[in-house]
Amino acid sequence: MGDIGAEIGTEGRAGRSAVDGIVAAIRTMIAERGLGVGDSLPTERELCERFGTSRNTVREAMRILKANGMVEVRPKIGATLIDNRMESAFQMFSLNVMDVSRETYDSIQGFRMLLEVTAWEQLFERLTDADVAALHDINEGFKISVPVEEAGERDFRLHTRLVSILDNKAILDVYRIMKPVILRIMIRNKTRRVFEGENYEDHRRIIEALAARDRVAYQYLMRSHLTEGYNRWTKAEDRAAT
Repeated sequence: MGDIGAEIGTEGRAGRSAVDGIVAAIRTMIAERGLGVGDSLPTERELCERFGTSRNTVREAMRILKANGMVEVRPKIGATLIDNRMESAFQMFSLNVMDVSRETYDSIQGFRMLLEVTAWEQLFERLTDADVAALHDINEGFKISVPVEEAGERDFRLHTRLVSILDNKAILDVYRIMKPVILRIMIRNKTRRVFEGENYEDHRRIIEALAARDRVAYQYLMRSHLTEGYNRWTKAEDRAAT
């Protein structure tokens, strides 16, 4: 089985299942061959022979890779490499936020504080006039009366645009994965009037402080904006408890 076979044996001795070992081995093979999106993987029989395992094990490994957004399996064609990993992660995250707990809320808002308040130095350094114009443009849309869910989508788009200024794809991807729960937080206990009034004004002041690179004002305004979400969340919980 060569080096990959030895790797599977080592992982098996470490307690990993045969399927996990094959998944790891296929990943290794993809990297070693320099395969990319659109390339085909060996046939099921070839994979069985290469790794000295059963068809059931290979099929289960391919199912896992498919669920992770790495391969697409078609009848008579076989497995082709794709890259839907972020979409798969987004779907899995969505299924687990049907009800946002207080602990989840605190964790998400704490993460947002780190990015949108604490990272002021990186934001100021990378900020351009085009960024400021884009943020103002998104915010102006709050003046148009729309359903709360649609306003929430705009709210998320504005904050995502702000985070994109950090120019870090990994951070932006994680932020987008969190969209389902962030949206729930953004619309909790809010009305259209809140989005059109308080939310719009909060964003306008934050963007102006950002454009002026006023650290004290920016951090104070953004922290207050995110903390206000906490106050609304608490009020909604108190009402639900009575």
